[in-house]
Amino acid sequence: MSNENEPDEQTEEAEMEFVTDENANKTPAGSRAPSRAKSRGSIGDERKTITRKGGRSTARPESRLSGVDDNESPVDEMAQSETTYSESSGFDTDLEVEETILALRRNVREAYDASGKSTYKEACRLNGVIPVSYFLRHIADSELTMKHHGLGPAGAKAIAISLVTNTTICKLNLSDNWLDAVGGVAIADMLKENCYITDLDLSENKLGNTGAKALSEMLLQNSTLTHLTLKGNSFEDKSAEYFAEVLLNNSKVEYLNLSHNEFSEAAGLLLGPAISENISIRHIDLSWNHVRRKGALALARGIMNNIGLKIMNLSWNGFGNEGAQALGEALKMNSSLEELDITNNRMSGEGAVFLGKGLSNNETLKILRIGKNPMQTAGAFAILKAIKDNTNTIMDELDFSGIQVNKEFEDLYNQLKETRPSIKVHHGGMKETVKPKQKLNPMLKLQRYIQKNNLRLVDFFNKFDKDGSMSVTYDEFEEGLIESGIDLSKEEIAFMIAELDKDGDGEINYSELLFGTVEGQEKGKQLEEAIKEFKEAVDSSLSNY
Repeated sequence: MSNENEPDEQTEEAEMEFVTDENANKTPAGSRAPSRAKSRGSIGDERKTITRKGGRSTARPESRLSGVDDNESPVDEMAQSETTYSESSGFDTDLEVEETILALRRNVREAYDASGKSTYKEACRLNGVIPVSYFLRHIADSELTMKHHGLGPAGAKAIAISLVTNTTICKLNLSDNWLDAVGGVAIADMLKENCYITDLDLSENKLGNTGAKALSEMLLQNSTLTHLTLKGNSFEDKSAEYFAEVLLNNSKVEYLNLSHNEFSEAAGLLLGPAISENISIRHIDLSWNHVRRKGALALARGIMNNIGLKIMNLSWNGFGNEGAQALGEALKMNSSLEELDITNNRMSGEGAVFLGKGLSNNETLKILRIGKNPMQTAGAFAILKAIKDNTNTIMDELDFSGIQVNKEFEDLYNQLKETRPSIKVHHGGMKETVKPKQKLNPMLKLQRYIQKNNLRLVDFFNKFDKDGSMSVTYDEFEEGLIESGIDLSKEEIAFMIAELDKDGDGEINYSELLFGTVEGQEKGKQLEEAIKEFKEAVDSSLSNY
């Protein structure tokens, strides 16, 4: 048959189920009837047309979204259509019909892609991005981690399209891919349809307030997502408004990480009341934000009234002593919290005392991290004492990282271990007992000066003894020391005069100075030399006189 007499592809598809025996047996004038081999070849051509119906355009993902009944089997429909067609095409045996049906079913199975690989490739083509081979290799895994792949908004769209009907991935990590708000919206739309993903990490993607809004709207519809990590996405106080609504209305999310964002006082005022009403959340991370003042108080009240929260991370905010006091009140009332992290929150020793009052009545907290606060040893001691005095405490771990403690703290810790031998306490090390710096004896300073300048003691004394009497007054001695440039304070000079004037006559003679400089030194050669020098000085003085 010539190509001119062949129907075009669209006509062939539209009419292939309505072929009659008459049409099937028609041949051009002057030609003989086709052999069986020719007929099987023609059927093969028609078979390609049939399998095109079950190809990408009618795969399960799109057929489900377009309203096709899930109970209908595309394999059965096409098999039935091919049976009718085969009977009208002049097949002689049932074997040939059966082989055709099996081939059709095999082609349909190949065309149906439950994982979404084909959909992903087509989505990449439509969005103008290169398919990620890692995604294609792991699309059937239960846990997919694609950190740092540089997907961007378009890449996120392609992945989102392919995951709409994916039934294998339960844990998805797309952190640090710069999805931007557009990519965040695409992922959120996907999760409105996907009912298998339970754990999602979109950290460090710059989703902003627009992305926060889309994700919050999704969380109000999604009923399977339980763990959501959104740290480092430039969320501002406006985003806190959206997440507060989620906390008030979503009963499935158990873990929510909003750390390393830009929440401030207003965010705390929004999130605090929402936390107090939520009974399903178990772990909230708001660390590395800027929640202070009234916002800190609101969060503390939220903890006080919550009945299901187990872990709360408020580290690296700015609670201060007022926030510490509010948290202390919260710990008195809360009966569920097991772990609290308030590292680096500008809490001084006073704030530690407030917090200790709450700890003295708490019966559920097991882990407290409060390091890198300016509470010093006194604050750490106050908290440890409050826990020791609480007979109902179940505290297992205390973290005072960056805070030095002293011996009194260590002694108290040893006492606590007698009742709670399993408790662990971390701190910044023992503070060394600072010994008072021993003052250098003024006489030693004088001796070093004489040795350094290669002087004899008698020559040094003669500078003061203007009249050669071998005796000087207090004023003359002080004036001479000052003029010599020796580093001596007035107190040291006074001390030296009191030490040298042994007889208390108000003057210092050479012998007193001499014995004062050698006092405390080993006897022996130095003393003999000093006596010899003294005799020489006396003889010289007498001869001059």
